[in-house]
Amino acid sequence: QVQLVESGGGLVQPGGSLRLSCAASGLTFSMYAMSWYRQAPGKERELVAGITSAGTTDYADAVKGRFTISRDNAKNTVYLQMNSLKPEDTALYYCRANRRNYREYWGQGTQVTVSS
Repeated sequence: QVQLVESGGGLVQPGGSLRLSCAASGLTFSMYAMSWYRQAPGKERELVAGITSAGTTDYADAVKGRFTISRDNAKNTVYLQMNSLKPEDTALYYCRANRRNYREYWGQGTQVTVSS
């Protein structure tokens, strides 16, 4: 079965960095667009960044210039490098896999907390 497993979250001070990873299994990873979403308490889940199967990237305005999404098809893994973290980046971060005409998949999430 398909599994998406996120890792790399934690507690970091404002201005710090974290690198999230999402390891996928059970699907043809290179054919899927991958994305990172986040959900803060009391707020709706929002798109943070996405990368197509061809490697084209897109970012939410709130994270442009600070976050970088990348993928390694040989490792079936998508990454989110997060720099210059702010308290408002605190959320549960999820990865999503989607492909036209196929169902989408979500991971369980990894918590990111930015606090001094």
